[in-house]
Amino acid sequence: MILEWVSYIVFYLLAAVFSVFLAYCLHVHHVHQKYDHLPGPPRDSFLLGHVPTFARAMKSDSLIHDLFVQWGEKYGPVFRMNSFHQTMIAVHCPEATKIILMSPKYLKDPSVYKRLFNLFGKRFMGTGLITAADHDVWYRQRRIMDPAFSSTYLRGLMGTFNEMSERLMDHLEEIADTKTPTIMHDLVNCVTLDVICKVAFGVDLNFLKQTDSPFQNAVELCLRGMVLDVRDPFFALFPKNWKTVQQIKEAVELLRKTGEKWIQDRKTAIENGEDVPKDILTQILKMAEEEKVNSAKDHEQMLDNFVTFFIAGQETTANQLSFAIMELGRHPEIYKRAKAEVDEILGTKRDISYEDLGKFTYLSQVLKETLRLYPTAPGTNRWLHEDMVINGLKIPGGCSVAFSAYVSQRMEKYFKDPLKFDPERFDVNAPKPYYCYYPFALGPRTCLGQVFSQMEAKVVLAKLLQRFEFSLVPGQSFDIKDTGTLRPKSGVICYIKRCS
Repeated sequence: MILEWVSYIVFYLLAAVFSVFLAYCLHVHHVHQKYDHLPGPPRDSFLLGHVPTFARAMKSDSLIHDLFVQWGEKYGPVFRMNSFHQTMIAVHCPEATKIILMSPKYLKDPSVYKRLFNLFGKRFMGTGLITAADHDVWYRQRRIMDPAFSSTYLRGLMGTFNEMSERLMDHLEEIADTKTPTIMHDLVNCVTLDVICKVAFGVDLNFLKQTDSPFQNAVELCLRGMVLDVRDPFFALFPKNWKTVQQIKEAVELLRKTGEKWIQDRKTAIENGEDVPKDILTQILKMAEEEKVNSAKDHEQMLDNFVTFFIAGQETTANQLSFAIMELGRHPEIYKRAKAEVDEILGTKRDISYEDLGKFTYLSQVLKETLRLYPTAPGTNRWLHEDMVINGLKIPGGCSVAFSAYVSQRMEKYFKDPLKFDPERFDVNAPKPYYCYYPFALGPRTCLGQVFSQMEAKVVLAKLLQRFEFSLVPGQSFDIKDTGTLRPKSGVICYIKRCS
């Protein structure tokens, strides 16, 4: 009797599992029928879609964005990609880019950005400025933070930009005396991390003097974790990866606990009437008080943005600087022209003023061209909630639309000889790219810190050109490494020599 009942239960369970699986397969078939009129690469399998292709690209250490460029060239400005039951539409059509990214009605795709809410189960970026899909949640945060990035406030940061950059110059002088090669990415990464700590949170950590900093290591681990968690849904399931997953979770916890301590210390200092730095944190707390943003939920959101500042604000500028140094080292004629401009504007003076930044015309072109070839944050996604016709193709609503600056900025149809590093593309008299150049995104969700980032990059690069000659160590790779943001694979290994 018992065996009979067990057999019935097993039968019904198997029938239920089969029914669910069949329903899922029918749903996947429906999704395919809905979007298969769009061009796109053949799927690896019915259920997995292109997931195996993405996994192979990651395991082979090749850059997955180069695969997207190949697909863009082959299948045109609109093509589909499948992952399980989801379809993502890749778009590099300037007209559609303008319509969708410039309008607030097309929200960030929650299915993409909610993957960054947690990192392997630990709250990571939560509902911060980058990840908040709900427009009202994002807008309230943006309204609070906007004053901290106003031109008036940013002008006051020049002293800090100069101070932190001088630390790098002093360090490079020591390296020049040893005549040994150095990894430039590691050094500029320390500087940009010092800058964000100082100008945002009033904390001076001097990472150039630290070795094996737990905080810096935590940022690195989180960046790695972003790629693993977002692109490999099965990573945490394999026992061989559990140690790495645990290390990433501990890194997230360290960042959030550090943020909690710094924020609480500042709140206490303000409540006690102490003098506090007029930095970004003070401005945010002041605005939050005026907006009556004081709940536990709001506190967690503040920590979300603490993590966002370090992951997005520091890493991207360091990567841009590294790529710029790499390309200047590869192109002596561009290097000489940029240096000549810096020497003419600065002469022998050490401190760079806010007014000087506007005079660095060619240096600005170098930095813009660097972001064209190497957009450190390569793309963004929006949710298409309604049917739309793009480039003559009807796109049914209810799907994610991916915009890749990396793809559009490396396409021959938009930029002649796209793999050539040519700052002249951004000369004031050159034709302007039409909605195919957007390293900081576009529209209302454009990067809040882009002016901050480019001011910092100009100061560091100008001082470097003014004081040193650098040459690339032969034989190193000029490939790109994907760590969630894009950075030089070799780290840019240089010989440093003082200018005579």
